[in-house]
Amino acid sequence: MDIRSLAAQAGYLANRSPISDPIPAAPIARHLDDFATTLSETESVAKAALAGDADPHALVTALAQSELAVETVVAMRNKVVEAYQEILRMPV
Repeated sequence: MDIRSLAAQAGYLANRSPISDPIPAAPIARHLDDFATTLSETESVAKAALAGDADPHALVTALAQSELAVETVVAMRNKVVEAYQEILRMPV
């Protein structure tokens, strides 16, 4: 292998677009775990509020957090469905 091919390879690797890098699956799984944890905590606060052990302010805060989490997951799902539909519309 000559120096020119090594230089070309090094140049390619240095200028490669980060868009071409695959998306790691770990952050997505972490976000889904955070979503499940948020819903679980909200359920616990709601049960405590019904039993009279929780502050109403904590209940409202937990419900707002769970609403935001659900809206975020629905938006992500809509983007995935939209991308899938776009792929189906591509000519073969």
